[in-house]
Amino acid sequence: QVQLQESGPGLVKPSQTLSLTCTVSGGSITMNYYYWSWIRHAPGKGLEWVATIMTLDHNRFYSDSVKGRFTISRDNGKSTLYLEMNSLKPEDTARYYCARSVDYTTDAWGQGTQVTVAS
Repeated sequence: QVQLQESGPGLVKPSQTLSLTCTVSGGSITMNYYYWSWIRHAPGKGLEWVATIMTLDHNRFYSDSVKGRFTISRDNGKSTLYLEMNSLKPEDTARYYCARSVDYTTDAWGQGTQVTVAS
């Protein structure tokens, strides 16, 4: 059974940078039909999709709220996903989850890691 584990929680100030890591175990990160995403949950709000990276062609997609500031990437050899977050804003404060999906269905989630952006 695949397991996803996020790491890299932090308290940072606005405009700073933070990188998150998601380590995948118990399953291959290179199966073409899967795609991998970061999703966040801010206090008092619903889940918000942040970014996705495809396995087949490595295409990347971002929500408008993070486009140009966040970068999703992967290291197949390490079975690891990354989310580099630049120019952080207070509204980026949330619990961040990595997730695996296939055919528009998310079938695996990590437990999440907290990111707080405050001065």
